[in-house]
Amino acid sequence: MGIAVAGVDVLSEKAAMMRESLQKSQTITDNVVTILGSFDHRLSALETAMRPTQIRTHSIRKAHENIDRTLKAAEVILAHFDQYRQAEAKILKGPHEDLENYLEAIDNLRSNIQFFGSKKGFKSSDGIVVHANNLLAKAISKLEDEFRQLLLSYSKPVEPERLFDCLPNSMRPSSGSPHHEGDPSGKIPSNHHPESHNNNADAVVYTPPALIPPRSLPLLHDLAQQMVEAGHQQQLLKIYRDARSNVLEESLQKLGVEKLHKDDVQKLQWEILEAKIGNWIHFMRIAVKLLFAGERKVCDEIFEGFDSLSEQSFADVTKISVSMLLSFGEAIARSKRSPEKLFVLLDMYEIMQELHSEIETLFKGEACSGIREAATSLTKRLAQTAQETFGDFEEAVEKDATKTAVTDGTVHPLTSYVINYVKFLFDYQSTLKQLFQEIEGGDDSSQLASVTVRIMQALQTNLDGKSKQYKDLGLTHLFLMNNIHYIVRSVRRSEAKDLLGDDWVQRHRRIVQQHANQYKRNAWAKILQCLSIQGLTSSGGGSGTVGGDSITGSSSGASRAIVKDRFKAFNVMFEELHQKQSQWTVPDTELRESLRLAVAEVLLPAYRSFVKRFGPLVESGKNPQKYIKYTAEDLDRMLGEFFEGKNMNETKR
Repeated sequence: MGIAVAGVDVLSEKAAMMRESLQKSQTITDNVVTILGSFDHRLSALETAMRPTQIRTHSIRKAHENIDRTLKAAEVILAHFDQYRQAEAKILKGPHEDLENYLEAIDNLRSNIQFFGSKKGFKSSDGIVVHANNLLAKAISKLEDEFRQLLLSYSKPVEPERLFDCLPNSMRPSSGSPHHEGDPSGKIPSNHHPESHNNNADAVVYTPPALIPPRSLPLLHDLAQQMVEAGHQQQLLKIYRDARSNVLEESLQKLGVEKLHKDDVQKLQWEILEAKIGNWIHFMRIAVKLLFAGERKVCDEIFEGFDSLSEQSFADVTKISVSMLLSFGEAIARSKRSPEKLFVLLDMYEIMQELHSEIETLFKGEACSGIREAATSLTKRLAQTAQETFGDFEEAVEKDATKTAVTDGTVHPLTSYVINYVKFLFDYQSTLKQLFQEIEGGDDSSQLASVTVRIMQALQTNLDGKSKQYKDLGLTHLFLMNNIHYIVRSVRRSEAKDLLGDDWVQRHRRIVQQHANQYKRNAWAKILQCLSIQGLTSSGGGSGTVGGDSITGSSSGASRAIVKDRFKAFNVMFEELHQKQSQWTVPDTELRESLRLAVAEVLLPAYRSFVKRFGPLVESGKNPQKYIKYTAEDLDRMLGEFFEGKNMNETKR
C-alpha cells in the first residue's frame, strides 16, 4: 500500500514539471510571434519606402536598352550604307579586272535593296532603293556584255580532226583522205555491214569533246544566274543562241555537212550520192554522240538550277544544225525510188534507230519536242520509202525486160543481181525486222520470209519468160536448170535458208532435176533414135543382101544401107551437138559433171551396143572408118568438152 502511494506522488511531480515546461514553451512562442509581426511591419514599411527608387532604376534600364537598340540599328544602317558605297564603287569600276568581286558587289547591292526596301520609316530608304535599282540595272547590263564576250571568246568551231579523234579507230577516216564536201572517194567508212556494227555499237564508248573549257563553266554559270535573278532570261537566251548556234553550224560545215533539197539530190550521179549518204550516216553519229552531247553538257552546267532555260537554250542552239542534217535525210527519203537505194535507205533507217534513245535523252523537254518529232518523222519516212522500194524491186524483177542475151544458157545477170540483192537483205535482218514491225506490226520474221519468197517467185517468173527466147528446147531447159540451181545453191549457203525452210529448198532442187531431165530428153532423144534397132530390118522380113553378101548373126535382117545411114546420121548429129553444146555453159562444176555423166550413162551404152551389133555389117564393107568414126572412149572424151562455153574456133573435133 505504501508503495502505491509513493508511485502516485512521483507521477504527480512529473505531470507538474510537464505543465511548467509547456507554459514556458507557449510563452516563448508568443514572444517569437510578436517579434515576427514586428518584422513584417518593418519590411512593409521598407518596401513602401523603396518603390520610388525601383521605378527610377527600371526607367533608367529601359532607356539604356532603347539607346543600345537605336545604336545597333544605326550601326546596321551605317553598315549597309558602307556596303552600298563599296558595291557602288566596284560596280562603277566594271567587271573586267575582278569579276568575282564584281559578282559579290551585285549580291551586296541586292541585299541593300532588300534591306532599305523594308525600312519604310526611314526617310532616305526610298531614294536609296531607287538609286540602287538603277545601279543594279547598269551592273546587269555590264554582266550581259561580259557574259557575251566570255562566251564568244570560248566559242570556236570544232575542227573535224578533233572530232575524229573522239571516234573509235574503226570509225575514223583513213589518213590522208581529203576533206572535200561530197568527196566520192568515200573518205568516211561506210555503214554497209549494219549487223556487225549493231553487235558492237553498245560496247563503243564515245567521249564528247569539251566545247568550252571546263574551268570557265562555273564562272559563266554565275553570270547566267545573276542575269536570271535580274529577270533577264530572254536576253540571256538570245546571247547564248547567237554565240553557240553559229559555232555548231560551222562545225558541221567543216565536217562536210551540206543542206541539200530533193531537187539537188535528183541531179546527183548515183556514185556521188551514195558517197554523200555514207558520209551523212557518219555525220549523224558524230553530231549526236559528240557535238550535240557536248553542247548539252555545256547548257546543263551554265544553266544549272534552271532546267527550263537549259532545255530552251539547247533547242535554240541546235535547231538549225539538226535541220541541216535531217533535211538531207528527208530529201533522200522523198527522192525518186530505185532498187539500188534500198540499202542506203536501210543504212539511214538503221542509224536513226541507233540514235533514237540518245536523241530522246538529249532533246528532252517541251522546248525540244519539235526536234524529237522531226527525227521520228524522218525515221518513219525512211521505213516507208524502204518498204515501197521493196515493192518496186519485186515488180521490177518480175517485169525486167532486159535484152541481155545469154546465148550459152548460163546464169543470167538478173539472177546473180537478185540473189546478191537478197543476200544483202539478210545482212540487214535486225534492221528489217524493226522496219516491218514499225510499219505493219506482227511477226517480223514471217514478213521478211514472205518478201523473200515473193522476190524469188518474181525472179523465176521472169526467167521462165526469158527461157522462151531460145529456139532450142534443150538450151531452154539448160538455162532454167542453171539459174534455179544457182538460186538454190545461194539460198542453201545463206541465212535465207532459215527463213525459206528446207521444204522450199527441196522443192526447187526437184525443179532443177526436172529441167536436167527435160534437157536430156530434148537434146539427145533424136540422136538416140539413130542407135535404135527400129527400122533397121528389111520390109520383106527376110535376110537382106548388099553386094551379094548375106547378113547374118546379130545383124540378121538389117539393111547395110540403113545401118550406114544410121552411123552417118549419128556422126553428123553428135558433131553438131558437140560443136553447139561445147559453147553452152554449166558454170557449177558439180552440176556440169553430173549432167555429163547423166548423158554418158544413156549415150555410151547405147552406142556400144549398136556398134557391137551392127558394126560388123559396116566393117565388112569399104571405108568402114567413114561410118564408125568414133569409139565409145572418143565420145566420152568429147562429152567432157560439153558445157565449157568455148568459142566455135576453139571447139575440138
